[in-house]
Amino acid sequence: MELLQPILLGLLQGATEFLPVSSSGHLVLAEVLFDVREAGMTFDVALHMGTLVAILLYFRRELLAITASLFHLGSGEQADRANQHLALMLIVATIPAAVAGKLFGDQIEENLRQPALVAATLAGVGLILLWAEKVGSRRRPFAELGMADALVIGLAQVCALVPGVSRSGITMTVGLFRHLDRMAAARFSFLMSAPVIAGAGLLNLLKIVKQGGLPSGQGAFFLAGFLASALSGYFFIAFLMRYVQTRSFAIFAYYRLALAAVVVWTLIR
Repeated sequence: MELLQPILLGLLQGATEFLPVSSSGHLVLAEVLFDVREAGMTFDVALHMGTLVAILLYFRRELLAITASLFHLGSGEQADRANQHLALMLIVATIPAAVAGKLFGDQIEENLRQPALVAATLAGVGLILLWAEKVGSRRRPFAELGMADALVIGLAQVCALVPGVSRSGITMTVGLFRHLDRMAAARFSFLMSAPVIAGAGLLNLLKIVKQGGLPSGQGAFFLAGFLASALSGYFFIAFLMRYVQTRSFAIFAYYRLALAAVVVWTLIR
């Protein structure tokens, strides 16, 4: 039973990190509504490293090709040029969130975790996602992604620092507004999440080391959360990439609205 909580939180993290429904928002609500308490920064790092592993495994071929292309600068090969361009777009998309997280991450973490705000952001982004589904033409495939798209989507990712917004939710939504098809919006969202999750995990790991290192005697607790997060994350990446081939994001928008209504009802009753 001691491992049940890290496994459940790991499964929740893996699912909500990649579905456009907000992982941080769900964890805040779990704390308040069900008295589920997070196990501190170390466990949070373990969960996020699990989701990072999920991304690296699912997109391993693309990420290896991107990495290899960086050693072939000036080769002139079309595949290398395309992967180098994608690498540059991922860097451009990552910079805004990295800078904002460094400057404002702690203040947001301390001051913006109220359930009422989470309910508002869940509902607000849900409505915006429905709007994007309606007005986006979805005519542009992944191959047509450009630097302007990367910059706009990267700036939108800054909003995901606020609990309830959802990194995948806001980036996929803006991708739809940029007239990307759903597969392209989801694929770029997942790829650009890898450096952000890795960077945030590294910074938090450095903080843990400065505070005295990893707690002793809790290896099984952290490992259970890590593995659950990795397995859940991989499953839900694969699920969403298949799902959006034939279906819209609308179901996730309605889920966000329903969850926001449950939170408001809980707060006012």
